[in-house]
Amino acid sequence: MSFFYELADQYIDGEWRTGTGSWDIIDFNPYNGEKLAAITIATAHEVDLAYRAAERAQRSWATTGPYERRRVLERALDVIGKLRDEIVEAIVDELGGTRLKAEYEVRVAEEFLRDAIHRTLRPRARILPSPADGKENRLYCEPVGVIGVISPFNFPFLVTMKSVAPALALGNAVVIKPNQNAPVVGGGLIARIFEDAGLPAGLLNVLITDVAEIGNAFIEHPVPKVISFAGTDRVGRQVGAIAAGHFKRTILELSGNSALVVLDDADVDYAVDAAVFSRFVYQGQVCMAANRILVDRGVEREFTEKFTARVAALRTGDPRDPETHIGPVINTFQADALTALVDQALAEGATALVRGGTRGNLVEPTVLTGLPEGSPLLSQEIFGPVALLVPFDGEDDAVRIANDTPYGLSGAVHTRSAERGVRFAQRVVSGMFHVNDSTVQDDPLVAFGGEKSSGIGRLNGEATVRAFTTETWMSIQYGRSAFPF
Repeated sequence: MSFFYELADQYIDGEWRTGTGSWDIIDFNPYNGEKLAAITIATAHEVDLAYRAAERAQRSWATTGPYERRRVLERALDVIGKLRDEIVEAIVDELGGTRLKAEYEVRVAEEFLRDAIHRTLRPRARILPSPADGKENRLYCEPVGVIGVISPFNFPFLVTMKSVAPALALGNAVVIKPNQNAPVVGGGLIARIFEDAGLPAGLLNVLITDVAEIGNAFIEHPVPKVISFAGTDRVGRQVGAIAAGHFKRTILELSGNSALVVLDDADVDYAVDAAVFSRFVYQGQVCMAANRILVDRGVEREFTEKFTARVAALRTGDPRDPETHIGPVINTFQADALTALVDQALAEGATALVRGGTRGNLVEPTVLTGLPEGSPLLSQEIFGPVALLVPFDGEDDAVRIANDTPYGLSGAVHTRSAERGVRFAQRVVSGMFHVNDSTVQDDPLVAFGGEKSSGIGRLNGEATVRAFTTETWMSIQYGRSAFPF
């Protein structure tokens, strides 16, 4: 508990301070309802203070040598190692994630930080030829300045670190607005790590606040040049529209409705393993989760029997219990929405092959099949432990169904022929697609992002460099140019 109280505050210009808003955000444990912390929200005044501090600090950080920036990030990695147990406990308590989920999130976040460490020493300038005699073109890759990061509740430590670490490595400053359900794991904890690592004051700031208090000030403020947002497409549309009106660049990682496709030649047992993980990891509260599991009619019976047996055996309960597979969803609103969604599906004529109950924020897994074609449930994101089984007749039918959604974030196909899987994947409109694996994937070196309503822009690897830097052309004429007048 002390861990939450220590980090449950605003962090501005290297100082922990109480917000000046008139109300508090209450941080609850979603499993047992325990109050973890009360945080007085930041106002638009604190938004300005944080961005101005970042702007001041960034000027000198941009000219700081890459070896010094690397040393700070290396120390941050060491701090995570020392705080590992506390970070895992915080993820379990604040997010309701199982210990397996928490350890995975920390491990992958470390990989992204390692990649950022390496990026500090990558060359950021190129010399290009010119058609003019005696002329040299240089293309410099400069930090954009200040980046605003709005992070989600589901993987806040990882997703926030994916923006913060490379942004700092490339010479930028950052202001974080964590999700209200994850103010510590997605905000205060990251500030603590970089503070302990010796990051100069002002380069990283955390604002725990709400649109009801600050309006659009976090996005509209003149200082940030890039807004990195992860969340729903509904909110993402607003973020993108507001930012565009102020000529700001956006990276939007939004909702998904991924399909995991089981072709007629798939290894059924392996496909079942991948489907169970893809749908039910972290209670299905993952943008890349397999909402829809499409199965060729040739293997439908075998797959369905094995899949439903595995799902029925999943244990729902205390996320601290190592035997638990599914912990609580993030809050009561989400639990009630999932219950209503299942009721709606059954009213539309769906059949529940597995029907889980709801106890508080614990939502047991449900498997539905037989939804009528055109059901809204087939095209929307389902953020919870509800799986939709959809049979298909041949690859063309599977491609049609997979693409029949406004989203295009991730997906997977299972087949004994890898090249058949590649050909299938190339027909699906999606930012990411995986052959013979889970739909839930992330890799520091590979561009991450979606198509259609699943977002704009990419992160990871060189995509992050493009997102958080700007190119400046400088030409040098060593001889003399001839001018027409």
